[in-house]
Amino acid sequence: MPSSRTIRWAVAALCAAFSWAAARADTLKITSTPAGATVEIDGRVVGKTPFEKDYPGGYFHRTRTAIGGRLEHALTARVSLQGYATKEIPLTDGPMEWISLSGRRQGQYWLFKAKEFEVRLDAIAETFTGEIAEAGGSRTAAPPEKPETESEVVADVFERARPAVVALRSAEKAGTGFLVTATGVIATNAHLARGEETLLVTFANEQQLEGKVEYVDPELDIALVKIRGSGSFPYLTLAPSQQVRQGEAVFAVGNPGGGMPFSGTRGIVSGIGEFPSAGPGTWIQTDAAINPGNSGGPLLNLRGDVVGINTQRLLKKDVRGIALALSAGDLLKVLRRFYPANGAGIQKMDLPLGPAGTTEAAQSSEERFGTLTFSDPVGAEIYIDHKFVGNIPSTIPLPEGAHLVVVRASGHADWIKLINVLRGSKVTLTPFAGDPR
Repeated sequence: MPSSRTIRWAVAALCAAFSWAAARADTLKITSTPAGATVEIDGRVVGKTPFEKDYPGGYFHRTRTAIGGRLEHALTARVSLQGYATKEIPLTDGPMEWISLSGRRQGQYWLFKAKEFEVRLDAIAETFTGEIAEAGGSRTAAPPEKPETESEVVADVFERARPAVVALRSAEKAGTGFLVTATGVIATNAHLARGEETLLVTFANEQQLEGKVEYVDPELDIALVKIRGSGSFPYLTLAPSQQVRQGEAVFAVGNPGGGMPFSGTRGIVSGIGEFPSAGPGTWIQTDAAINPGNSGGPLLNLRGDVVGINTQRLLKKDVRGIALALSAGDLLKVLRRFYPANGAGIQKMDLPLGPAGTTEAAQSSEERFGTLTFSDPVGAEIYIDHKFVGNIPSTIPLPEGAHLVVVRASGHADWIKLINVLRGSKVTLTPFAGDPR
């Protein structure tokens, strides 16, 4: 019979083995094509691709012991590179129930889907082509002659809008979207597109195409999907929030689960404004019926303009007939990252010169580029030559010549400069806080 000392030694050795196995690190790898993209995990910049980081082994495989690390929340990565559409990728599966060897429930945990993730980035210039139509702008078509009754108005608008509305489906989700350009850009809800690389897009005429998820907003419940096909797609005009009036008639178009596809419901704008319990953004409350499957579809006014993206209905005790749409004004803000309006009041600014008319960097360099470094305010959006290129902080190489630079940040008017980049120059810009240093 083994002695008590032997038993204690065996138990200690077993615990040490468990501890070593559980604590052993494994490596998460994120690569991109092209390489050199910035990687954010849970909103924090952690490096550039190819990116590698060691995590506890318990983050990669199921555990049944109390030893070692467990991942207690979901992780999402955002991969961004100047000139390319930012991609958001879910890194983990979960939640899963942690049950100990004794059979007791110890809580929930998440696991990495894989050890390696490859992200293919799409060039903004090739993806977000065409133009968007904003109500009140030069491209907004005049409505047809008004029929005699409001019912005929609704029928006419519905008939014109329906070809631009699509059904979206993945393996586990289904909803609605609508085209916002003739080149195949579709707007929908982020909760429908998040975690998906592609969605099946079905038109009212039953034509089906593959849609690639190109952009998911990190805060607003808005995503952009791109389809490719021959010819020009029908698309809808977007109405800024200030054009929406409380009490005006609206109707929703979508694909409610259990109902007929591409069907419509009618109501009024019950209210408009911020509604923090629903999330960030400007919300339109309506009594038009919105059901699961309507998510991501358009809420239209009687002119056929999109005033909102149907997003959710309130599910509370003693609450009936209250639905919420995220305003088309919020969608316009997202789209302006890729389709900036031409700015006014542009100021010209050359980069500073050193002695004898040379730039601060040596002009003996054969490089035909200079760099702009943006250090503050953190999170502000940078647009160069009408294209969204990233967020501050960022260092951006640019070919020599004149470039239109626009920086947008909450609480500030747009910072707009026409900057003449000189060969080999390296300049740091601090928008909203004075001249470059």
